[in-house]
This record gives sequence, C-alpha cells and structure tokens, in this order.
Amino acid sequence: MIPVCEPTLKGNELKYVTECVKSGWISSSGRFIKKFEDGFSEYCGTKYGVSCSSGTAALHLAIEAMGISKGDEVIIPTFTMIGACNAVIYSGARPVLVDSELETWNMDTNKIEEKITKKTKAIMVMHTYGHPVFMDKVKDLSGKYSIPIIEDAAEAHGAEYKGRKAGSLGDIACFSFYANKVLTSGEGGMAVTDNEKWANDASSLRNHYFGEHRFLHEKVGYNYRLTNLQAAVGLAQLERIDYYVNCRRNNAKSYNKLLSDVKGIITPPEAKWAKNVYWMYGLLVEKEFGISMPELREELSKKGIDTRTFFIGMHRQPAYKGKDERFPDISGSYPIADELERKGFYLPSSSHLKKEEITQIAKAIKTIQEEKMK
Repeated sequence: MIPVCEPTLKGNELKYVTECVKSGWISSSGRFIKKFEDGFSEYCGTKYGVSCSSGTAALHLAIEAMGISKGDEVIIPTFTMIGACNAVIYSGARPVLVDSELETWNMDTNKIEEKITKKTKAIMVMHTYGHPVFMDKVKDLSGKYSIPIIEDAAEAHGAEYKGRKAGSLGDIACFSFYANKVLTSGEGGMAVTDNEKWANDASSLRNHYFGEHRFLHEKVGYNYRLTNLQAAVGLAQLERIDYYVNCRRNNAKSYNKLLSDVKGIITPPEAKWAKNVYWMYGLLVEKEFGISMPELREELSKKGIDTRTFFIGMHRQPAYKGKDERFPDISGSYPIADELERKGFYLPSSSHLKKEEITQIAKAIKTIQEEKMK
C-alpha cells in the first residue's frame, strides 16, 4: 500500500531528540522550544511565535488573545477542518460560514462582506490544501470595517501570496505540525504575529495563565504547551523546510504532467499570484471520468493506493445541529463546498514519494478509467 502521507524524517530529528533525552529536558522547557519559535516566526516573516500542542490550540489561543468572546462572531469558510470551527466555539464566539470558490478551493472572498455584522470581530481565512487565499479582497474588507484577519495556515507552510509567505498575510496566523504536514513535530502548532500583546497573552494562556505568583491566575488558561521533544523534531524539520516544500511541489508537477490528459480529472489549482505547496495533492472527479469519486477511491485501494476524501462542510456537521447561538447557523446553502466534498479526494503526497510511485498511481487511474469505459 502506498500511504496517503507519511512524515519525512531525514534531518537532525534523532540527534536533537537524543539530546533532549540525555539532558532530561523532555517536557515544556528546554532550548529547542525557543529556537523553534524564533526560527519558524522568522521564516514566516513575523516577529513572534507561540508554540502549542496543536493547530486547533493555536487558533483557540489566537482568538482569545485577540479578546474575542461570547456574543462575538468570526467569519470562517464552511469548507474547512472542524478544528477551525471548534476553536471559535471554544472561545464562546459564533462561527459564521462562507461558501468556497472552484477557482482556488478556498473561501469565496466575494461572499465575505454580506456576512459582516456589528458582531464580527475577525475574518478567518484558510489556505486550503496549501493554496493561499486571494488576500487583496480580504485586506480591503479588513481595512474598511476595522476587522482583523486570522490566517488558518495549518496546511500552508511555505506557501506564498504575491511573494509573501503564508503567516505574514494577516494579523495573526496559526499553523499545525501534525505528522502529515509539510513541516511536522508529530503533534503541535504555532501562532505567529507581529502583535506583541497578542503573543504575550497567547503565551500565558497556553500555560494556565500562571502569574508573577505562580499559583495566582488572572485569567482562565489552558494546558496547550508544546514539549521540548516535539520542538526538537520541529527545529530539525525547519532546517530542511525549503527542501520539503520543493518535494511537495515536485510531486504536483509530476502528477500534473501525467494526469493532464485524463478526461474528467481536475488537477489542483495554482493561481498566477500564488505559490501552492500542495500539502495534499487533490483531484476533482467529474462525470466524464466514467465513475464517481468514491468508486475511483475504491478501485485505487484495490491496487494498493491509499487516498483520503476532501473535507465535509461545517454546514453538514451533525455536531452543530439544533444547538445554541454559539454554534454556526447550518441552514444556509453552500453549493461549492458541497461540490468539492462530492467530487474531491487526494492522492499520496508524502515529501519522500518516489517518481516511480507517482507514475504507478497515475497509470492506475488511467487503467481504471479504461476498464470502466469499456
């Protein structure tokens, strides 16, 4: 079985983790945490980095550090991973959903303004599968209504918008370092920003908001710390981040070349103003292919090729049905998000994926189509 995505650990990961174990610094203190925070925030082009236990935790910390709470609203894409929506709910605020666009698979920036109200306290954009959002429109709205921008950059390490890296495009950005991300620490996340106050507050919130007197707490905080062991892996990965980004982009280049002539297959977008890092190499399966997306996935599985479906929109989540005002209104229509869910899936995308494996996968897709069209 060719796995859909595995971590690539070919740098100093073992060396740094061994140092942690030998030194005894394996928990939430140690030299690797600060080095990882400083190095990653510098890579993104921001002043401050606050590491934490996951990408969802990073979003939650960012939202609370911004002072967003009960009665507020945060605009988010409906086509996203549920962690982004839940992070808003954790803070007591309400997520407000926006449909996607087929051009980039991202939030439709032309549909944001109609969702803005007096309660709107942030616009959260997500760089879906590694492709940046069209930020000019979002920045215009941010300036017009004095609403800050949160980047959900969980899938976009190294992605660029008009030459600027994801993470530096809004007011605060949040990354995930889960095992399948371009840069991983196994589990973990980070919020990056130029706002010193937000960074300091997020740093305190991740650690129970301990005060000058250790057991006197001014705010309710959380246990969202990153360990020195995880930071050691993250720092080793950061040392090779450009290599990993190039690997993902080269995967996409090979897939695109091999699949460009397959009828009914839509390959992932890359706008002229964007650098897509292709966190996962996604496809849309149209009627012309001959079978549906689920049927194609089933046939690929029989041939030893692992795949994953696209997200299911937040408006279709049973967890939010019939809930109170903290939860998103899921009664609206989001046809593009539904179309992406219905047609989309992604192929194996590991940074160390071999060209012969990509050739094997592309050949399998073509063979399946030929067999089903007979």
